[in-house]
Amino acid sequence: MLAPRRKTRALHVGDVQIGGGAPIVVQSMATADTRDPKATLAQIQELADAGCEIVRIAVPDRVAAAALPDIVPFAPVPLIADIHFEHTLALKAIDAGIHGLRLNPGNIRKPEDVREVVKKAKERGIPIRIGVNFGSVPPMSKDFVDEMASQNATQIDLIAEHMVRTGLGHIKILEDLDFGDIKISLKAFEVPIMIEAYRRMAKLNDYPLHLGVTEAGTPKSGSVRSAVGIGTLLAEGIGDTIRVSLTTDPVEEVAVGFDILKSLGVRQHGATLVACPTCGRVEVDLFKLANEVDDYLKTISAPIKVAVMGCVVNGPGEARDSDVGVAAGRGKGVIFRKGKIVRKVEESEIVAALKEEIDQILAEQQVAV
Repeated sequence: MLAPRRKTRALHVGDVQIGGGAPIVVQSMATADTRDPKATLAQIQELADAGCEIVRIAVPDRVAAAALPDIVPFAPVPLIADIHFEHTLALKAIDAGIHGLRLNPGNIRKPEDVREVVKKAKERGIPIRIGVNFGSVPPMSKDFVDEMASQNATQIDLIAEHMVRTGLGHIKILEDLDFGDIKISLKAFEVPIMIEAYRRMAKLNDYPLHLGVTEAGTPKSGSVRSAVGIGTLLAEGIGDTIRVSLTTDPVEEVAVGFDILKSLGVRQHGATLVACPTCGRVEVDLFKLANEVDDYLKTISAPIKVAVMGCVVNGPGEARDSDVGVAAGRGKGVIFRKGKIVRKVEESEIVAALKEEIDQILAEQQVAV
């Protein structure tokens, strides 16, 4: 059983609520050059079509900032401007109608510049995400290292606490300016450090937390790292929004993000495929069947559970437990729908039969709505 969800204040990025008991939000980041509005909007649309609810875009310079009026009003989902060091870029983003900012106020050179950004963000109701990444935190002071050593802190404790205190320093700057629409991220590549940092911060305030394993890697390894790190915290009730960071098309980040949420049962989006790992008992080409069904399910956004099972041991049980399922054996398949056998088909007919049953359930769901 999952731990109760951590109670947080609510904030809004455009029309999307984060925290305050709202569903956990799946985000991603555009890889297109923000200076090219057409390419950026095309990628944002692809992400939105995949279910992404908030998209972050990089604003590295004034040319990118100047392109925002040609992007923000036409985006299908709320956008967050990713800004570092230069406060005028944040001001231009706000003027362009951006829905959220990702910046660290401690990295902006002058206090008066921070005040100007915060004042305008507060007036427009724009939240700010403080993003602490292990790779960009300032060096540890000798006093801090000595303090942690006196507590017999491990290396994980040392780094996680340093990240938390760095984040708290940025938070204090905003709080001193009477700004409270804050969410926080504490990302690291090393999963144990990331988990410990979030656990510590979760005990100190009620700001929503944005979860992620930074620079997680290529799709295979990065998905595993993200699932372990993000999934562990979500199971503990920690986290209000997530981003899976992968070195690939960001659309895949969205799919993995929703898969993490579905695996924990905290949110349903799209279809879920149950498929057995195969063994010597399988007497059909299960790899081919499962892949064909999986490709079809990627086109479906409604929540539906489909089982493709290859033998008589676990097959009937899993197939019965799904909305639609097949238990295959000896070149044939038994098709189940809502726990009942509806027909028996030859192996060559299994995929078509499953699609027919899936389409019928989806049609019935539409009528019910």
